[in-house]
Amino acid sequence: MSTSRQAATRDERHAERRARADYTGGVYGSMLASSVIIGAGTLGDYPRLELVLLLLLTGLAFWIAHVHAQLFGARLAQRHPDRRIVLEVCRDEWPIVKAAVPPAAAVAVSPLVGLDVPGALWLALAVAVVGQVGWSVAAARRVHAPWGLVAVTASVNLLLGLLIIAFKLYLTH
Repeated sequence: MSTSRQAATRDERHAERRARADYTGGVYGSMLASSVIIGAGTLGDYPRLELVLLLLLTGLAFWIAHVHAQLFGARLAQRHPDRRIVLEVCRDEWPIVKAAVPPAAAVAVSPLVGLDVPGALWLALAVAVVGQVGWSVAAARRVHAPWGLVAVTASVNLLLGLLIIAFKLYLTH
């Protein structure tokens, strides 16, 4: 195969991957981050640092779990995973980790805006819910969904986020 044909084939694969980009991991990762924030009731001497690490490490742990499940669940039944498949699955599941970064960053910068630890938790929770809605809207727009469907997916994800916030309110009162 000629070099130009290999490049064209590679470009076609990249275009196909972009076209079928899956934002499920981002929505899932944002919901996971919200759950971590709710569950972080008792933190130690360095609560902000602990929450940042908890968010990021939980995202990484779930990313590894999803990669493993994809490689040795569905993919292994089809064919043996080679290096290319492993890297593809790692990349496809990476939004789970990416979704944990904004809430973790919100916690990290919370002292700069004068928030105490409970305020930092609420800020991180709000950022996670906004991320959840944002990922769902991005997914809908990526597939050129009609605006009505974009509104539905945003509304459903906002309601799910508000449900998570209601759990936090219920658990802390």
